[in-house]
Amino acid sequence: MKRLFILSATLFLLLSLSYCGTARRGVPMFAPLSTENPAVAQGEVVYMEYCQKCHPGGTAGLAPAINNKPLPGFLMRFQIRNGVGIMPAFKENVISDGELDDLVAYLKALKKAKREEG
Repeated sequence: MKRLFILSATLFLLLSLSYCGTARRGVPMFAPLSTENPAVAQGEVVYMEYCQKCHPGGTAGLAPAINNKPLPGFLMRFQIRNGVGIMPAFKENVISDGELDDLVAYLKALKKAKREEG
């Protein structure tokens, strides 16, 4: 019962946050990222393959922006693995655990770049 409550509360939080979009659609939110870190560079490759279509450059497109979410890494992983709303789930056979770690590193770099720019 307690697990069900925690899962429900987490899903509610994720859904609430996933619909917070940005009014700056199509406007770059930050300067280009430095991809000297290999994890960030590989995360960008994974992002471009699976995420860019709906979240161009981390901003809102077909889906809400993802570079303005105050989610810790474990909730980013949960959202990517399980999907939320119309976002599909990306299971291990699509994005490996290593690629998921790199993707989260890239998303954190996007958020950091946004904070530094804004």
